[in-house]
Amino acid sequence: MATITAYGAAREVTGSKHLLETDRARILVDCGIFQGSRKKAREKNSGFAFDPKDLHACVNTHGHLDHCGNYPLLTKKGFSGDILSTPATRDISGLIMMDSAKIQAHDARFLRKQQKKDPQPWRKVWDPLYDEKDVKRALAQFVTVDYHRPYPVAPGVTATLYDAGHILGSALVHMEARTAAGTVRIGFTGDLGRKNLPILRDPDTLPPVDYLVCESTYGNRLHDDMVQAERELSEVISETVARGGKVVIPAFAVERTQEVVYILHKLYNEGRIPAVPVYVDSPMAVSATGIFRAHPECFDRETVEDFLSKKEGPFTFDGLRYITKVDESKGINASKDPCIIIATSGMCEAGRVLHHLIHTVEDPKNTILIVGFMAAHTLGRRLADRSEEVRIFGAPFALRARVKILNAFSAHADYREIGAFVTSLDADRLRAVFLVHGESGAQEALREHLLSLGVRRVEILEPEIPAALD
Repeated sequence: MATITAYGAAREVTGSKHLLETDRARILVDCGIFQGSRKKAREKNSGFAFDPKDLHACVNTHGHLDHCGNYPLLTKKGFSGDILSTPATRDISGLIMMDSAKIQAHDARFLRKQQKKDPQPWRKVWDPLYDEKDVKRALAQFVTVDYHRPYPVAPGVTATLYDAGHILGSALVHMEARTAAGTVRIGFTGDLGRKNLPILRDPDTLPPVDYLVCESTYGNRLHDDMVQAERELSEVISETVARGGKVVIPAFAVERTQEVVYILHKLYNEGRIPAVPVYVDSPMAVSATGIFRAHPECFDRETVEDFLSKKEGPFTFDGLRYITKVDESKGINASKDPCIIIATSGMCEAGRVLHHLIHTVEDPKNTILIVGFMAAHTLGRRLADRSEEVRIFGAPFALRARVKILNAFSAHADYREIGAFVTSLDADRLRAVFLVHGESGAQEALREHLLSLGVRRVEILEPEIPAALD
């Protein structure tokens, strides 16, 4: 007998934690941070509905904050086993977790300073969930394995990682669990990538599985193609610059930032965007680019050729500057000249993008460019929904800047791509698909789509309710 329980990313798109339990082992797939309102995030992220000491092992599918961000707290609370990942995912996760610790410390100091200067009952001051020492402790428990190499992750359970094509090092997980009732094979998509995107290889196909735990972020949407996205990107940049405005692009420091820079480089070389300064305002982006260069095993053929044949590489061009120092970041806001600003965090819940938004969100000359999914109750979602007013660090701001959404940049598969992935599996072997990491509307739509394709059983996992693998 075995069960799957979603302790995060059930009926929501963030904070992935999926527990596989057999009669011999307990394995957690991902341990992400929930991203949303500060109060709700604090409630969800400060503890676990299971005892970390009882886990035999963890598997980290990839290095996004909502999949890896809470491993430091997990180990802090007593988990002592291995955390299995690809080498690139370990490096990316270390970068993400360390940045998270720094951001938490910075935001706590900032809010304390604000509260001391101007006490307000609505302004809550939180202590960080973990610090840099906790991150180092968690990283010491990572064990890395390359794609397609089986690894005995826990008693009676072997895990094999396959390329998910989502971000650098991202993995699909194939688990073979031996139980008293027999052997069961379970697949986990983590975040499923897409075909024909820049930089990375296309997703692998999983070997046969009895059960699939599948993400559903875009379960009710189709993406635009990249040709259209490039055209719209060049248009919005040209129009904003002509108005004398700035383009602010909230982006995850890993993968999305590199993809946007890659496309901007292409548009710049083709003369399709004006020659204005492009700032990547993220200390993490410099380190992330180094990690990209260290893991060419994850690249597609075109990107390998770019790295080998072009001295400057795809992530460097005239007018592009990587910003690391705080004073340089403040200088961008002091300037009134048109420019493009790419800043973290991707969902606008923390980091330098908040300071750039404070200086741009109320000016109709400017454009806020949304290039990824924004989870419910985040500032990024409120911007994408074009709310009349948004709050940044608790203070109200009128949203007068233009908001433009480009769906083609999403690294998540849409419902058609998910359907193609699921139907590529052995249909005779596949007993059920369990949907996670999606909002209810997207999950219901994807469930109906998969059933229409002939998948025999599709269920939506409910929070903290075990699903039996019989």
